[in-house]
Amino acid sequence: MQRRYPDPIPSAETQPFWDAARAGKLLLRHAVTTGRAHWYPRSLCPFTGEATEWREASGRGTIYSFSVMRRATPPYVMAYVTLMEGPTVMTNIVECDPDTIRIGDAVSVTFVTSEGGFALPVFRPEPKA
Repeated sequence: MQRRYPDPIPSAETQPFWDAARAGKLLLRHAVTTGRAHWYPRSLCPFTGEATEWREASGRGTIYSFSVMRRATPPYVMAYVTLMEGPTVMTNIVECDPDTIRIGDAVSVTFVTSEGGFALPVFRPEPKA
């Protein structure tokens, strides 16, 4: 059985994020003058109050924390991933054995399809060196 993902509810402010996801790209908002990235996307920087702009993210990060949802059918992994750009995002870890996931593991973005056809960013473990 495959996990089902509900549809997001895009707004005018987040539509560029969803359009980029459909193209296989992860976008983050960055403060225009400082370049500091933040999550959740919003037009004003939560740190400085200045204007922000969309920039493509590397799509790479590390697992900060996680929990395996074993009572779900099928079981899945919820996690906080700290992106290389700085922000920490809540996401799912896919394409893995939940028993092998560890805090600090390197992950990279991939995309799954929601029930209504949206591309949703999730993360998968990088091969261990």
